[in-house]
Order: sequence, then structure tokens, then C-alpha cells
Amino acid sequence: MASLNKTSIREEVGRLKADFDRLGSEGKISSESQAIMNSLFLIVELILAIFLERITQKDSNNSSKPSSQTGKDESALGHLGSNGKGKSENDTQARNTRVKETITISQVTTCDVCAEDLSDVPCADHERRTKIDIVFEKVIDHVDAEVKRCPACGAVVKGLFPADRYGPLQYGDGLKAFVINLLVGQIVALNRVQKLVKSMIGVVIAEASLLKFVLRLHQALASWEHQATERILNTPAINVDETSFRVDMQNHWIHVYSSGDLTLKFLHRNRGKAAIEAINIIPRYGGAIIHDCWSSYLSYHDCSHGLCGSHLLRELTFIVDTHDYAWARNMKRLLQETCKEVSKSTEKRLSDKAFVNLQERYRNILTRAEKELPVIPPKSSGKRGKLAKSDAHNLWERLKIHEAAVLLFAKDPHVSFTNNRAERDLRMSKVKQKVSGCFRASEYAYAYCRISSYLQSMANKGYNPLIAIQIALAGEAHKVWGE
Repeated sequence: MASLNKTSIREEVGRLKADFDRLGSEGKISSESQAIMNSLFLIVELILAIFLERITQKDSNNSSKPSSQTGKDESALGHLGSNGKGKSENDTQARNTRVKETITISQVTTCDVCAEDLSDVPCADHERRTKIDIVFEKVIDHVDAEVKRCPACGAVVKGLFPADRYGPLQYGDGLKAFVINLLVGQIVALNRVQKLVKSMIGVVIAEASLLKFVLRLHQALASWEHQATERILNTPAINVDETSFRVDMQNHWIHVYSSGDLTLKFLHRNRGKAAIEAINIIPRYGGAIIHDCWSSYLSYHDCSHGLCGSHLLRELTFIVDTHDYAWARNMKRLLQETCKEVSKSTEKRLSDKAFVNLQERYRNILTRAEKELPVIPPKSSGKRGKLAKSDAHNLWERLKIHEAAVLLFAKDPHVSFTNNRAERDLRMSKVKQKVSGCFRASEYAYAYCRISSYLQSMANKGYNPLIAIQIALAGEAHKVWGE
């Protein structure tokens, strides 16, 4: 199969059909035989289309399978966190970080050449060399409450403890932030975090206690998640996507909603409409959502839709590799040229005249494609199920039906050509699953989604995760977001 030449197969079928047509025109084949053979040729062409698609290997370059890396998308108006990578970190310092800096002067007292005394010669300049090191410091703060017995009434009176000392032993927010960042932000396995903490401070913290740190932050961020959800509803466009996620050896789905400096992730047992309704963002949204043509998204009509151009380009590449259809090459070129033109535009959109021209070219390509694609034979009476269609047919129909969604990026400056932002925001979830495995309890999976949403959103604002976590534990996340 791998040695077959796709071009030669098509040429051979074409030659056979031409020979048959010639014999028919010479009257050497009856009209009944001609009708039967023409029908057979239609079936052969359809089978050939499907067969060639099957032997052409799909990868991240010619299919909707996501690539490991995606280029920067500049086809929409810029905003904080628009590329999914955050911006440069601000100068806010973690509350448990101490900087000890010393400067030592290396004096020059004697000339190296002539041995002249230079003690009284003024310094002309300095050349500095620096060494940076880390010294881990375990800070233990004891509070001893006095216990006294009143000589007058015999009552036992005890001194008050600070509000954060509600038990015999507590761990500070600095340690909690460090642990949570390793578990959620850096996706380090739980047992490795435990060992690392022990190596740093010489204390073994139970895994259950480490997980309580995570749940504590999850609870602290409940208000932030609600506020962020309401904020994202007021944005002009949202990138949405979903990916499978194993929880307690069962399949779940992480749904991501990204816009501006906000990234929100939600866990649900379902992928489709049940999850969308439970999350309740798209049902209340009136802007544009960018996605990969998942039917559950398309069922909502109060919002406009933009289809991921990156997915379409990869699918068109596959059609070109498989069939060498001219319409697929032309459509790929049209989308690429339009994306480049929109990206260079200061308004991030085409003019009204240019957009009308784009529509005309788009429709002409699809009209010519209808003639180039093999005709699908009618379904036999009594047969159940759908007719088998090639990937080329399916893509052509999708491009024709969803023209407005495919071209929305050229009309709406807030709609990007690709859905790369959402895919990047989901990528670390898949990495976590590969590195540290699935969650054994759903409560920790829900906590992971909320905390990672917050950390990514704070990264888009320039905050490193240690600082972001300490801010949230102190109940001050609302100050950063201006709520």
C-alpha cells in the first residue's frame, strides 16, 4: 500500500474512462452498457478518493491534530495575554523573599607595571563581577501564651494567640505557595514535592496536608472565578476548546474559555452541550466565539462563530497531499493570503470592498470544487445509515455551509484567524496528565482547573506564580483585578 503512487492510480483510471468513452462514441458499446459503466466509474472514483485518504498518513501539518507548537497569531487586535504566554513579570516581590546583597571593593594600591603607590590616586571607574546564590532559610515563629491563675477568684487565664494560630502547628503562606506552585504550576508529582520540601527544611509534611493547601486555595479563589466569569462575558470574543482528562480512571473533559488576560478552565463529565449548559458562559454570551467547528458550539445562535483557520489549513493540506485537487490548493492560498493581509492591517480587518471581493473568490473556488469532486452516487432504497463520503467532500460541505464563520476573522477585528490561544492554554493540562498521571479524586481535579486558571490569568498580568498564590491566600486577588 505504501508503495502505490497516488498520481499514477488516478491517471490510470482517467485513461480507462477515456478509452471507454472513445469506444462508446464509435458505437462499439451499447447505450445500456455505457450507462452501467458510467455509474461504475462514479463508484470507482468515490472509492478511490476514500482509499487514497486512508493511505495518506495524517499528522499535525495536514489534519486537525494539534501541533506541538503553533506560531504567533497577529490577525486580531492585540490585548494582554493575547498570545497565551503572558507578559514580562512585574517587580512585585514575594512576601517570603529576602534579598541579601553585599558590595565588596577590590582596592588598587600599587601599579602592576612600575610599582608606583596608588593609594591616594582617585578611582576612575569600576568593573563589576557578580555571583548570585540561594540560601534556603526555615523560619520558625513560636508564640507562647502565658497561663496564669487569678489569686482572687482562682480562674485560669490564658494569653491570646494571633488569628492565624488556630492549632498547635500551622504552615505559612510562603510554604503553601511554594508547594501549590510545584503541584499545579510546575506539575510536579505529589511524592516528589514531599521529598523536595523535606530536603529544603528538614520536615516531612504529610501528603494529605500538601493536598489541603491546594483545597484551601481552591476555596479562596471561588469569588475570583465568579468575577472572572462575569468579566469574560463582557469581552468581544472568546477562544473556546476542550480536551479529555482522566479523573479516577474515568474520562472527563476540561473546557477552556480564553479572552484578553483571562483564562478559565472548567471540568465536566461531558464534552458537548450538557457541559456547555452547566458552565453557562456561551448560553449567556453575545459576542464571537472562536472554535474548531464542534457541533455543540454551533448549536448556539445568540453569538457569532469564527472557525479556526489553522485547522482548516491543515485539512486542506491533507486534501492536496491526497488528491492534488486544485480547489484545495486555491482555498489554502486564499486563506493564507487573507490572514497575512489582515495581520498587516492596523485595523485588523478588511475593508468592505475587499471583504466582498474575498467572498466572491471564496464562492468561486467552492463552485469549481463541486465540478472537480467525484459525484456521490445516490443511496440505494432500503439501505440504512449515512452515505460514505471522502474527507474532501466533508471539508467542501463544511466550507460551503459555514462561510460566514470561516471568514469572520477578516470582518471582525476581535476575532483571530486561529484558535491557538485556547489550544495553548490547554496544553499544560495534557502535559500534567503525562507527567503525573490522572487525579484519583474529582475534588482535586476541580481544584487544579480553578487554580491553573488563576495562575495563567495572573501570568497574563505579569505576576509570577509564587506572588499570585500568596495574594490569593491573603484574600487580595480582587485588588489586582480591580473588582
